[in-house]
This record gives sequence, structure tokens and C-alpha cells, in this order.
Amino acid sequence: MTAAFETERLVVRDWRDADAERMLDMYSRENVVRFLGSVPTPMPSLEAAYARIERGRVRNDQERGAGQPCGLWAVEVRATGVVAGTVALVPVDGSREPAAQVEVAWHLHPDAQGHGYATEATRGAFDRAHHAGLHEVLALTDEANIASQAVCRRLGLTLRGVSDEFYGKPLMVWVSHRPV
Repeated sequence: MTAAFETERLVVRDWRDADAERMLDMYSRENVVRFLGSVPTPMPSLEAAYARIERGRVRNDQERGAGQPCGLWAVEVRATGVVAGTVALVPVDGSREPAAQVEVAWHLHPDAQGHGYATEATRGAFDRAHHAGLHEVLALTDEANIASQAVCRRLGLTLRGVSDEFYGKPLMVWVSHRPV
């Protein structure tokens, strides 16, 4: 299996069945899912992890087949082989644009936080999107998610404002523009 992209310390790749226990350990935690979706819901079981991995695999295969830069990937730390979390490039739900807007999202296991992995993986995802020709990519953060806002600032994203256009709740809308 080839990587979607790599950074200095990370290999960003499809989730594998062998990662299911790590996925469950991460997404079953309230402190990881508290800002995800309109109704944050912890992952209930190992079976749910396997199902999410399979849905991601199908989605990633479709995106690759269509030549799109989007996907939902595991962020693996090169030095240890441990999955630190997830990074994704996905069409934004609720977009009012004729062509779907794309957002980057990231989630880290608590034991992987504070090492710069979110910033590094997200920068790689923005690079992938812009290299594929996307002029603008969004990052959407809950107003209470101070850690994700810090990642957006470290990446030099522009804060467009707060909008309830996406996912049925007010979110801070950050923008990355393709370098000229």
C-alpha cells in the first residue's frame, strides 16, 4: 500500500484492519470526538472501527480512481510505526458552491498530541490539495476548540469568520489559498 503523502516524520496512508484497535482507542474517547460532527458520538466497538476502515478504504479507492486528492488517512509516525491519528481531505457537507468545497480535518490520539503531528500532517494535506489544483481549502473549527485554532494559526491560515453554513452549527472558517 502506497502512502497518500509523506512528511519528514509522518507517513500518511490508508487505515488498515490492523489499525482497528488503535482507531477504537482514539475515537471511543469523549475528549477526541467532542468537536466532531453536529452530535459528537464516541465509537462504540471494534466492529464499528472495522466498518469505518472499510468505508474509508472504499471512499479512498473511489477518490483515487477519479484522480481526486481527497481521502481519509491514518497518520503514522515514521520512527515508531504507531498511528498518531487521522488527517482527511473531504468535500464539505452543506456547501452551497456548485463545485464542492474541500476541507482538511485532523484528529489525534491523546498520546500523540503536543508533538506537532497535527500541524505537520495538515500542512501535507494542504500541499496535496493545492498541488492537485485546488485554489482554496477550508479548515473548520469549533469556537471552543482552542487546540485546532492554534494549528490553523501555526499554518498561517486566514480566518474568514464564523459561519453556521457547515454541519449545522457555528464553526470558525479558516482558509488556505494555493500559493501563486
